[in-house]
Amino acid sequence: MFELIATVCVAGTCHAQLVPGFEAETLPECQSLAADHYGGLEASCQPIGPALDLSEVAPGVYVHIGEIAEPNPENRGDVANMGAIVGRDSVAVIDSGSTRQVGEALWRAVRKVTELPVQHLILTHMHPDHVLGAAVFAEAGADVIGHEGLARALADRQGSYLLRMEQEVGAELFKGTIAPAVNIEVADEMSIDLGLREVTLNAWPLAHTQTDLTVHVPDAELLFAGDLLFDDHCPSLDGSVVGWQTVLDDLIAFQVTQMVPGHGEVLAWPPKDLPLKRYLADLEAETRAALDKGSRLDEAAMTVAHEASKEWRLCSTYTPRNATVTYTELEWE
Repeated sequence: MFELIATVCVAGTCHAQLVPGFEAETLPECQSLAADHYGGLEASCQPIGPALDLSEVAPGVYVHIGEIAEPNPENRGDVANMGAIVGRDSVAVIDSGSTRQVGEALWRAVRKVTELPVQHLILTHMHPDHVLGAAVFAEAGADVIGHEGLARALADRQGSYLLRMEQEVGAELFKGTIAPAVNIEVADEMSIDLGLREVTLNAWPLAHTQTDLTVHVPDAELLFAGDLLFDDHCPSLDGSVVGWQTVLDDLIAFQVTQMVPGHGEVLAWPPKDLPLKRYLADLEAETRAALDKGSRLDEAAMTVAHEASKEWRLCSTYTPRNATVTYTELEWE
């Protein structure tokens, strides 16, 4: 297989990036496609690059499991779960990873399982490890869909998100990465027809973030929960601990047999045990106790949810942040 790679120069710095949609079995076929349909930038056909692993968890529903780690040069920023839903006529992709390179590797993975057009990229929330690979799919013609508050949230934070991710993965792996442009926003509920397969998107009130969106595949009895659900990876709170617990109760009652968390393994549903519910309850209760005792914010951040954190990885980083967000929320009730 061959693909088209363009040389793109910005502010005097050049890098190579995939031109999605110009894949072909042979070099001459790729060159013919490029000659007929593509121009404007220096480009050449090259052997196809690295692709992410996709596992089929239900008929026509694929999931990539990201590493349980912070983004770094070794994992190349591949730390979030992503997915693809294949219908008769088209494909919807769920989340796009933390860099353009991750987005390109996801594009190649989708192309391995289907040649149908990717008409929708659905972003489950605003965090950079889930959204910064989106440009690849937008360039291929996909509508970029998110919660009604996603475009504004990304506009407010894109500078810090881009800077932080570049620092974490390194400048070389970050080249070509830009903030996504959302062109369809979901205020409540929206349905997408992929051809003999309907997918339902639900926007949620303030919970993990202010921009949480889930993707329900009814005929597969499966829900992509984004970061409303965590497995193994310590939960990350950027919204409301009270709101998240309310939403989590709604998810527990959801009539599906599998849920895909934003991080960790695909979970059978309903679960026999849900550590996330326990963690959020302890985070709230222990923060309230710290406030009642008159503890300062810095003291609470170091002590709240200490025991609950032992069930998770990366909590030495995330729990102090979560306690800080929770303290700030509950302090002004």
